Amino acid sequence: MASTLAQQADEQFGITLSPEQTAQFAQYAEVLAAWNAHTNLTAITEPAAVQVRHFLDSLSIAQVVPMRSGLRLIDVGTGAGFPGLPLLIAFPHIRVTLLEATGKKVNFLDHVIAQLGLRGAQTLHARAEEAGHMPDQRAAYDLVLARAVARLPALVEYLLPLARIGGQCIAMKGDTAADEARDAARAIDLMGGRFNRIETIELPDIDEPHRLVIIDKVAHTPRTYPRKPGTPTHVPL
Repeated sequence: MASTLAQQADEQFGITLSPEQTAQFAQYAEVLAAWNAHTNLTAITEPAAVQVRHFLDSLSIAQVVPMRSGLRLIDVGTGAGFPGLPLLIAFPHIRVTLLEATGKKVNFLDHVIAQLGLRGAQTLHARAEEAGHMPDQRAAYDLVLARAVARLPALVEYLLPLARIGGQCIAMKGDTAADEARDAARAIDLMGGRFNRIETIELPDIDEPHRLVIIDKVAHTPRTYPRKPGTPTHVPL
């Protein structure tokens, strides 16, 4: 599995993985499978599917954002660590915060970080609406990511408060990306964002579209946002 992942990362995205990094990915997959037997982490468990739909999909972010040294990234609603942990494994010079509201998943993430000996990673057990008002989190990140968390009109209220001016937010979406971006236009503007573009990502042996909605942070987010927990999803802007 590890050698195939290295080949695909190189062929798809021009990312070179060392033997140590490919071993870390293999160990990550093993720990994920073991924990998934007793903790609901992912419905994708077959090794080849984990490799493409979790690992390669996560690495696709590097197609649109240079993973420069010291880049501060937060993965909102990270779940089992995607896309944040694969990016950290591939680019150990970045700094990654894994934001997750479910305690069991945070325990899993802490375990993976320890088992793989990953530096530059920290977990944050909180909801995005709470994190967005924390002084050390608000407007603190160069890159804010989310995959399969919420529709974009609600999601931008979770993401944009965490991005610094000059930073970017990226929502990993499917074939609804363009429609969601149109529906989120007002929310993006209110949060201090500006729609940049949608990038289509090709993954091997995957028919359904994978798209990255890229939003620039161009102005301060008003202090009233994000609203109370649950409000952005139930009453999107």
